[in-house]
Amino acid sequence: MEMRTFGKTGLKVSMLGFGGGPVGYLDTDKQEVAEVVNAVLDGGINLIDTAAAYNGSEEAIGEAVGHRRDDYVLVSKCGKDPSGADWSAGGIEQGIDRSLQRLKTDYLDVMLLHTCDLDTLKQGEALGALVEARKAGKCRFIGYSGDNEAAAYAAGHDDVDVIETSVNICDQANIGNVLPLARKNNVGVLAKRPIANAAWTDPSARRGIYVDYAKAYSQRLVGMGISPEDLGFSGDSDAAWSEIALRFTLAQAGISTAIVGTTKASNVKRNLEIASKGPLPEDAVTKLHTAFQRAEAASGETWTANS
Repeated sequence: MEMRTFGKTGLKVSMLGFGGGPVGYLDTDKQEVAEVVNAVLDGGINLIDTAAAYNGSEEAIGEAVGHRRDDYVLVSKCGKDPSGADWSAGGIEQGIDRSLQRLKTDYLDVMLLHTCDLDTLKQGEALGALVEARKAGKCRFIGYSGDNEAAAYAAGHDDVDVIETSVNICDQANIGNVLPLARKNNVGVLAKRPIANAAWTDPSARRGIYVDYAKAYSQRLVGMGISPEDLGFSGDSDAAWSEIALRFTLAQAGISTAIVGTTKASNVKRNLEIASKGPLPEDAVTKLHTAFQRAEAASGETWTANS
């Protein structure tokens, strides 16, 4: 597993990370969570990403691997949870304390604000609360999870160590608008949705919130009019697209780790095999960029990143 420097944090993180959204949103059995998260760590992945909003995810991860705390870099997100968003300093502080308890740890490696809007970021109270938590030792590094203008603002903010933002074959806006600022300011980048919510799959196979999440991506991919064969891949289309998508995201300059969520240990193994092949070749990346730009222009709309 290739290890990359996590921006100004100085931490070394595996280029493939684990996203804890599915184990929460899909109400995964605790034994299954333990199997998949332990498979993640045993396979060489050392970054786990979760959030208060991922219903039950923090608790399940804490129970499954809290005893292995030294084996991974732990990222969570606050401000938005199933009970609603609270961007006040008090709300952020309470959210951090809840996360620590749920995750069975004394500290978080990274705590992120979870998709608050640009105005909230600029007001400074929410980010200031994270700064205070960092000073208190509750989290080592802080930042923002989100997209578009808010992510660009965060990537240029002196107090921000890390951002989490959407980057995939069907969601390329942040590649030009956010990643260059992150590189300039040495901000660590977690790429979310690196496999585009499997936009190429039959919609009937999707579950929970991922039914809606994949709709825009599926429409974009159809508009892009490109196939695995065009990119030098053959065989099973679903398998080819999974590999193309993940390796495309891993090829983008400035990305520290791409976080993939799953509820199955078998998928962890497959993702590890894909990641071991490294980033997608430059010519295939260029073809995907060109297809995206052509389809966006033909749509008559600006394809902003999906938050």
